Amino acid sequence: MTKMNPLSAPRAGHKWRASTLHVDMATTPATPRPLKLAAAPQDVTIDLKRTAIIVVDMQNDFCAEGGWVDHLGADYTPDRLPIAPLQKLLPALRKAQVPVIWLNWGNRPDLANMPPNQIHLYKNSGTGIGLGDPLPGSGAPVLQKDSWAAAVVDELAPDPMDIKVDKYRISGFWDTPLDSILRNLDIRTVLFAGVNTDQCVLHSVTDANFLGYGCVLVEDCCGTTSPDFCREATVWNVKKCFGFVTDSKKILKALKT
Repeated sequence: MTKMNPLSAPRAGHKWRASTLHVDMATTPATPRPLKLAAAPQDVTIDLKRTAIIVVDMQNDFCAEGGWVDHLGADYTPDRLPIAPLQKLLPALRKAQVPVIWLNWGNRPDLANMPPNQIHLYKNSGTGIGLGDPLPGSGAPVLQKDSWAAAVVDELAPDPMDIKVDKYRISGFWDTPLDSILRNLDIRTVLFAGVNTDQCVLHSVTDANFLGYGCVLVEDCCGTTSPDFCREATVWNVKKCFGFVTDSKKILKALKT
């Protein structure tokens, strides 16, 4: 009998086994690795084999001195609150073989896929620094792919095995390969972290929910520069309509046990 080898893939997921005479598409699914989490509105058990964490927009434009939010005169420090808990949580999840996906706003340099309403949204007076415009200090173009502005903050340097996805809207699922990547990895549950809780995180959660994923918001790994009532409404709505809410301490405790 001809020996059959799994086709190479960078991550776990469904794989065909192939020889010169036969392709076996009926591979055995991975054995579940249940993990029970304390959460609201109920505790929830996830399958670590089919779980990923998506970290949204933890990039210099939102979270660093000299970034876009800082230039606009807003207090960017609330967007830095997720850094410390993520520094503890992400290594533990990687050790548990949970994929880490960095979902960063990274536009094309020519903004060819950005319609006028989106360009207007971020430069609504027609003046100032908007999408693709250079920041006064660094000269980095705002939210442009491969620029300093769109890079993950230094404190959360991605691991080489992490997955990076560029997004172009408030939802990370709009016009991106994110859904295809999750499905190819056989992901069923997504942990959500990043900024802003009530904007890009929330709308990525809602789209994931509509696509059928189980959604868990990791509350202390999220931050926002919006008023606190926006964060409260987001947490309430996630618990009511879109999934579950936990925190990094609860996840770490569950992983240890």
